[in-house]
Amino acid sequence: MSFVETPSGTTALAPETKDSASGVPSTREISIAHSPDSDDAFMFYALATNKVRVPGLRFTHTLCDIETLNQKAREGEGVYDVTAISFHAYPYIQDNYALLPSGGSVGDGYGPMIVATQGFSQNEIKRKKIAVPGTLTTAYLALRLFAPGIETEVVPFDQIIPQVVAGNY
Repeated sequence: MSFVETPSGTTALAPETKDSASGVPSTREISIAHSPDSDDAFMFYALATNKVRVPGLRFTHTLCDIETLNQKAREGEGVYDVTAISFHAYPYIQDNYALLPSGGSVGDGYGPMIVATQGFSQNEIKRKKIAVPGTLTTAYLALRLFAPGIETEVVPFDQIIPQVVAGNY
């Protein structure tokens, strides 16, 4: 017997399956995708390093930037069994994925932020072009709620700070 996550987010016991030809227990592969940023690395560390082992299950990991994960989750019937996504992307994929009860990366004092090389007033920010990691990201949604008409440009997450430092935003 092993524990598996159900679509509703609860944990259930699942019997180990056997290969019908050989009678040997088979292994079910669970594909997991997440971003390489620190909070995802922390959340998936135990699975990625085999600190958590579940008989009958094998976990494979894919690392991608969050906008790529959002887009892949939106395609077809879901590319990965478990994937990190932006909260903003969930309404677009809710028919194919269920939210797990843990793993959020937004909270009081934590989450999307505007970075700059100098301070700006809220009115000054609204007149700037802002680099965002994708249009399905929570950062983009929060920015659009803050300033609906703000000019944005999609820049890969790991390039935003270098581009800001270079004076491009």
